[in-house]
Amino acid sequence: MPPAKKRTRSYDSAKTRAAVLAQFEHVRAAVLTLTPEQLEEPTRLGDWTVRDLAAHIAMVMGTVSRYLAMPEPVRREVALLDWPFATVIAAGQVDEDTRAIAASAEPGELFARTDAAIQEALPGTSDERLVPSRFGGMRLGDFLVTRTVELIVHTDDLNDATGLGIPYDKHALAACTRLLADALAVKAPGGSVEVRVPPYAVVQCVEGPRHTRGTPPNVVETDPLTWIRLATGRMEWSAALENAQVSASGERSDLSELLPVLG
Repeated sequence: MPPAKKRTRSYDSAKTRAAVLAQFEHVRAAVLTLTPEQLEEPTRLGDWTVRDLAAHIAMVMGTVSRYLAMPEPVRREVALLDWPFATVIAAGQVDEDTRAIAASAEPGELFARTDAAIQEALPGTSDERLVPSRFGGMRLGDFLVTRTVELIVHTDDLNDATGLGIPYDKHALAACTRLLADALAVKAPGGSVEVRVPPYAVVQCVEGPRHTRGTPPNVVETDPLTWIRLATGRMEWSAALENAQVSASGERSDLSELLPVLG
């Protein structure tokens, strides 16, 4: 995996925790409205149904309380900016676990159980407490930022599949956008291209002449949800350009070979 940047963006702990809980509640409330027929509808995630997707969201949130119940790792092994590049390693196991959880209980029960466990485990626990993630010991604070990515990305998947219009908590959306933008800067270090995702993120990336002042010669700009879809492979670069969902100026501004950034 690409090495993490030496200086990692800081995240407000209280906002991150509140955002994670708020976005999970948005999804929980929406899932409770789904009919048995809707739960069996397809999604854009291979052969996963809406039921599988809902179970996955409950599972990735359930890791918060489950990991906090485990012995604390002896050392930190995974930095926040390592996480986006590590996810591909666990794809097979995640699929297997998701299907098992989907078959174990109805979505309403899964979400209620998950919510109760988080509400008991999370309050009062320091961000510096290490948790045993799938990829090694991580700071709880960093792990919670990764939950914003899981929640926002899969909320978008759920909206795509159901048309429910589940809202996106602005702080969760901001954290997700920033982490994926920073991951691009790690994947393609440099200063020749400026990627703007207003109002949440601006990063410089790609080797070449570094911009110092004035308007950069190579600029990519898009909105948060389009960026998230590009960064996670939900949308093709060419389609985003064709639909005017992204603007790209300058000879180095083609990011197609760098996307997606999430493994």
